[in-house]
Amino acid sequence: MTDTPTAGTWSAPGRVNLIGEHTDYNDGFVLPFAIEFRTAVALQTRTDGRIRVTSSFSSDAAEVAVSDLAALFPDRRDEVPEWARYPLGVAWALLEATGVDVASVPGVDLSFSSDVPVGAGLSSSAAIEGATASALNDVWGLGLDRVSLAKVGCRAENEAVGAPTGIMDQMASMLSRADAATFLDCRSLQTESVDLGFAGAGLELLVIDTKVTHAHSTGGYRERRASCEQGAAIMGVPALRDITVDDLTRARELMDDVTFRRVRHVVTENQRVLDTVETLRSAGPRAIGQLLDASHASMRDDFEISVPELDLAVDTARAAGAIGARMTGGGFGGAAIALIDHSLVASVTAAVERAFADAGYATPHIFTVHPSEGARRDA
Repeated sequence: MTDTPTAGTWSAPGRVNLIGEHTDYNDGFVLPFAIEFRTAVALQTRTDGRIRVTSSFSSDAAEVAVSDLAALFPDRRDEVPEWARYPLGVAWALLEATGVDVASVPGVDLSFSSDVPVGAGLSSSAAIEGATASALNDVWGLGLDRVSLAKVGCRAENEAVGAPTGIMDQMASMLSRADAATFLDCRSLQTESVDLGFAGAGLELLVIDTKVTHAHSTGGYRERRASCEQGAAIMGVPALRDITVDDLTRARELMDDVTFRRVRHVVTENQRVLDTVETLRSAGPRAIGQLLDASHASMRDDFEISVPELDLAVDTARAAGAIGARMTGGGFGGAAIALIDHSLVASVTAAVERAFADAGYATPHIFTVHPSEGARRDA
């Protein structure tokens, strides 16, 4: 590397998961797509071997020597502001993945801005990770491909942040293309682009952010993952990916009711992802409504990760004419999605807002999203 300062801007998108919830860490199938809301990072190299992160969305900044990242993560991550663990964790995971000599890479200033709604289940975290990984991969000359960068982001979230999430969000943020969803096999990490055809069918995907915040690094998310691992162990398989719907009768006999219902959600959700891909290809987006509805019912009743605000959003959107609706994301808050006719955007929005007001809930943030491209260098 030369001492000539390098500057540039990179960005990565948030994502909506069309279907396939809590299947990713069970080696299953998911069908997310990137959205037009993005996190951008402006990078400037520095000559003192330090990495500094600042953002427009937090007053907390963090600075550390690049050579000290290995001592900081994962054991001393609490010394860093929570949001800063994402970009600093990515820097650490990149160095770990490549084995590059830390003395050979320049220090950097990273300044973040984002319009990805936080806490809405739209993966603002993967957007930070994707932007950081793309920028540092280019500037540090690491030569990693997009799948490898997604793995880096996932490791950062798991170990540097402490959130036990799967790799879906990072893969969607890195690999998506406009007007398509990314059909991902979370075991092999093989992907296929699946045309969605929303615009051609006169459809919009409406996001209903309930404003109920959640945190994946604590509480129920971790418990659900442990139940899935227990269910796989009881069935004698590496992951719930290896159980089919036909195996559920035997699973019911072997498990307590709660563990069985957690397993049933994942197994049936995997099948719903496969059915959605096939339906999109054979019949188009207007035919997937029942699959979206069934996914929400499974998350509400079997996985028990919905909340009253999400249920109200889904039920109201359906009553107002949605083709299908479901909560999206990890659950315990966040957002629901509704597939609706373009002409119904205003009326469905109004119906949900009225329902929330009548229930005494906070006013939801409701907006449309469109399938967009993945991480990129912007300038």
